[in-house]
Amino acid sequence: MSRVVVVGASGNVGTAVLRALNSDHEIGSVLGIARRPPVTDAEPYGQVEWAAVDIAEGEHVVDELTELFTGADAVIHLAWQIQPNTRRDQLREVNVDGTRRVAEAAGRAGVGQLLVASSWAVYSPDPDKQRRDETWSAGGVRSSHYSVDKAAQERVLDDFEATHPQVAVARMRTALVFQREAGAAITRYFIGPFIPPQVLSPRTLPVVPLPQGLQVQVIHAEDAAEAYLTVLRAGERGAFNAAAEPVLDVAALGRLVGRGRTVEVPWGLVRPLLALGHKARLAAADEGWVDMARELPMMDSSRLRGLGWQPRHGAEETLTEMLRGLAGSEGTPTPVMVPGVRSFGHMEEAAATTMTPSRPRPTLPQEAGRDGVPDHINAPLLSLYLSDHLTGATAGRDRIGQMARQYATTRLGPELARISAEIEGEHAFLSDVVDTLGLHQRSPRKVLAAVGERLGRLKMNRRVLQTSPMTPLLELS
Repeated sequence: MSRVVVVGASGNVGTAVLRALNSDHEIGSVLGIARRPPVTDAEPYGQVEWAAVDIAEGEHVVDELTELFTGADAVIHLAWQIQPNTRRDQLREVNVDGTRRVAEAAGRAGVGQLLVASSWAVYSPDPDKQRRDETWSAGGVRSSHYSVDKAAQERVLDDFEATHPQVAVARMRTALVFQREAGAAITRYFIGPFIPPQVLSPRTLPVVPLPQGLQVQVIHAEDAAEAYLTVLRAGERGAFNAAAEPVLDVAALGRLVGRGRTVEVPWGLVRPLLALGHKARLAAADEGWVDMARELPMMDSSRLRGLGWQPRHGAEETLTEMLRGLAGSEGTPTPVMVPGVRSFGHMEEAAATTMTPSRPRPTLPQEAGRDGVPDHINAPLLSLYLSDHLTGATAGRDRIGQMARQYATTRLGPELARISAEIEGEHAFLSDVVDTLGLHQRSPRKVLAAVGERLGRLKMNRRVLQTSPMTPLLELS
């Protein structure tokens, strides 16, 4: 197989899939597509090509994707948005309409295989909570936006398969996908910033309250990635369940999360508590996740195992690793997986940081030394000249830095981060010049420049709480 394209390549599953593809010598090249591509040489991101595409931008994206997919043997579609879960139109535009655009582009480009990230959440409720194979009804849980969109996504694939039978479409119905490096991201998606990290360490809580009769299936990200490659190599189509063993029940969860002692809480009490916590912005997850945990069946992964897939990580090992990642707020250097950030309120600044390429601070040549200004140069005049430049550079650095943070989660983010890094480097160099020559930095001027830059953010565009769509153009010009 010469070329594989991964849409949504910088997230939890995407990171693991890139690692798997990079280690497969039969794969000639890999193209990663993301709304905010990472700017890093770290493994596995530095080993692939990247393109920035927002699949929610509109129908013209199909043409852009078609061009990128042309010549590829397979497309792996992983892009999915979970937050902000209060914006249903936005989520559906990304998750359902975005899948339709990716599929349509794959068909136009003549791609032979399309593997799509579905989920255990696609299934219809099962009152008996038995293990079900891929033939179980895929109608979703109506009270969960995540489950409803997953079911709608598969209906999109049904329609696509009917009109493009030449494309082998596979639906990868994975359990909850965990890995240590997803700790910070999963905290942002499901937990929020108000639970102390230490509480999330394995075997810490003396008593663990859990919903009555709770059962959970998980899968390690590495094993999920191997499931994708197993189906990819086999050229298979259809649905595939993927989950590690064993199913984690209340006793196992209490032993792994706490010290073995559990208190089973009635579902009728858990749901309103989570709903109240979510409305109060104390919990990131909404009550739909409780409904899925209560109503959905367990998955039977026999079909995938029949292709030779065998997970290397057990369910208990996977959950323990995930808990350590949560406690350490761990991640990778991408906007989606950025470590150390526990809430979406700080994601823009963190995303700008992860998209800024590292650059050594420039220094003067060694021969410049610290001998001061040569006698034939007017030192006061040079000091004034350089100080004026430093004043202007300070304002420019602050403005572009603010823009890089403000637009970090848009398609402008990577380029603004690059420009901001360059200007920051030039500002540091100019400051080094002034210091090395023993000249005086006029701090009052720098303060006035900083104040002026902040006042310049107040534009009379009749919008008090938001910027005008023209703001980026005006500020860059």
